[in-house]
Amino acid sequence: MLSDHSGSPRIGYVLKMYPRLSETFVVSEILAREAAGENLVIFSLRPPVDSRFHAELARVAAPVVYIDRPWKTSLLWAEFQSTAKTGVGSAMSACLDELLLADVDDAVQAVSLARAVREYGITHLHAHFASVATTVARLASLLTGVPYSFTAHAKDLFHESVDPADLAVKLAGAHHAVTVSEYNFDYLRRRFPAETLRLHRVYNGLELARFPFTEHRPPSGPLAVVAVGRLVEKKGFSLLVDAAHALHHSGVALTVDIVGGGELTGALSEQIHRLGLFGTVRLLGPVSQTEVALRLAAADLFVAPCIVGSDGNADGLPTSILEAMALGVPCISTDVTGIPEIVRAGETGILCRSGSLDDLVAAMRGAADPAANLGRLARNARRVVEESFDSARQARVLGELCAHTDSDASHPANQPASLEPMAVA
Repeated sequence: MLSDHSGSPRIGYVLKMYPRLSETFVVSEILAREAAGENLVIFSLRPPVDSRFHAELARVAAPVVYIDRPWKTSLLWAEFQSTAKTGVGSAMSACLDELLLADVDDAVQAVSLARAVREYGITHLHAHFASVATTVARLASLLTGVPYSFTAHAKDLFHESVDPADLAVKLAGAHHAVTVSEYNFDYLRRRFPAETLRLHRVYNGLELARFPFTEHRPPSGPLAVVAVGRLVEKKGFSLLVDAAHALHHSGVALTVDIVGGGELTGALSEQIHRLGLFGTVRLLGPVSQTEVALRLAAADLFVAPCIVGSDGNADGLPTSILEAMALGVPCISTDVTGIPEIVRAGETGILCRSGSLDDLVAAMRGAADPAANLGRLARNARRVVEESFDSARQARVLGELCAHTDSDASHPANQPASLEPMAVA
């Protein structure tokens, strides 16, 4: 299809896979930007593999375009010919060195994306994660002259596989870059001072109306604990199972529901059975965002025992923590990367040392005490979420950044006014 949006701003979202059950923050961001009046197109580099989808996807108006990876030489050649007809043939020649340096799939998809950029009238590309999606967006930008930006999260910054030279090139070439915590912002500015003059911190946001606050009540029976996340090392769920074992065998009545799927499902299941926690700790598998909210609303306590993985991977600032806090569920988490920016010890939640079983057991034991005053923490947490993690505010900031033309803009001195860090009482 040829675009009928000539001359009007149109943002192309470049995602490795869309939709993806675990990336609720992407859907929230897209919905908020659409609600703000922006015109979006979603480009997915891989077809979805999740069998379950969030109901909110039905509210997304943006068309979804899947960028193929031609598997035959004849198809590849036809793709190049089609792209050349869109007016980027000379750019393909000029960018040949860049394309040859890239992985073959990335290069081919960049050419296909460049054609789609022309056909859909895209005026700006924005990618999530500084890995394959940004690789393809950057190359398509070189081919079309359409600027690109990206949001960096966690794995794309801290995992041992991250190539610092590649990340520096992406930061330097971007119209602007976004990252989701002050921790990440400071980390990137230290490592790449010359390439991060257009770097900004924009927290992931929530549609607050979907997360109504309920005043916390002390548990009237066994402490109902919920944890949410992919079953991978950095989430620290093995530590949570050990903590549940210690509490259970010391006489603390509790249940622990872990929501999510992943590579450690088998190992965690074996650990639960080995420790005799069948019926006390349950692995619920992946569920919809609506069901996650229902599970959280019924919980006495949310626990995110995040750690730094053996491969360097770490969480940025898990959306599940924001959702729990918005709903009024008291939270326990750890001092990993940006988490202390929202889980503020003694103010909005309980903060443990990463990897400390003793800390986690003590925190959960304290939360099980009916005399514990967790309501104050929950109220403070909701206030912070409202002030700093509203997706409507996030959308305004991201829209301003795409429209901003001052190449010297940096955080925090020369950024749009709505990007100023918010002081929270």
